[in-house]
Amino acid sequence: MTVQQAGVDGEALEVWIDQDLCTGDGICVQYAPEVFELDIDGLAYVKGPDDELLQATGATTPVPLPLLTDVVDSARECPGECIHVRRVSDKVEIHGPDAE
Repeated sequence: MTVQQAGVDGEALEVWIDQDLCTGDGICVQYAPEVFELDIDGLAYVKGPDDELLQATGATTPVPLPLLTDVVDSARECPGECIHVRRVSDKVEIHGPDAE
């Protein structure tokens, strides 16, 4: 069984966090604990579909369709402006600090 991916016009989306800008407020974890987690270093990271913390720099994870609003709200509310949501197909950011 596959999780339906979120997207604009059905396009798959992914999310990543720039830890250099992360303030460790944990707002993202409050909005979408299925996608984000604070690590022992106090910074937020994305989690893979298997719930594993992805600590590699620039690691991305798919945005599940049922959590799209929560992930977008996380990006909007993040005080560090470090959450980036982009299309998988062309890597264009649609939510976050670099969105047009």
